[in-house]
Amino acid sequence: MHVLKRETIVNAPLQEVWDFFSSPANLNRITPPDMSFEILSDLGPKMHTGMIVRYKVRPIANIPLGWVTEITHCEEGQYFVDEQRFGPYRFWHHQHHFTSLADGRVRMTDIVHYDVGFGPLGRLMNKVYVASRLDDIFDFRASIIHDIFPQDRPALRAVQAAQTPPRDAGAYA
Repeated sequence: MHVLKRETIVNAPLQEVWDFFSSPANLNRITPPDMSFEILSDLGPKMHTGMIVRYKVRPIANIPLGWVTEITHCEEGQYFVDEQRFGPYRFWHHQHHFTSLADGRVRMTDIVHYDVGFGPLGRLMNKVYVASRLDDIFDFRASIIHDIFPQDRPALRAVQAAQTPPRDAGAYA
């Protein structure tokens, strides 16, 4: 079993970040274009426990692979978990956690437990290709997230201003 853990600071308030990541329509935006990611399911606007998502991806040499995941846990504004039901891995369990920070931004933590399968050959495949490919995918995603939620945003400034205690004018007299 392999574990990939990534933390990304998102320059937006929690509700805005949750709304973006809990919408299946945004999956394509955060997936590298060379994977030719395609959602095959007819999905609603919001992720929910029990949701089944069918995709087609092309992670290696443009060869299409089907992938089916289920949202097994979903706690509004906090986390969701997707688990592979059918696809390229023997095992895939991906936790997405969202934590509001004191400055109004969000720490997004991804924890992926996965197993390629195929015994020693799979461990070799993970070392040679899979682990670095997953790193590339999450690097791409972090870059896109920073483009979608840039540092200087009115929504973030408004949250930060609301959290800043007023100055005591008498303290400076």
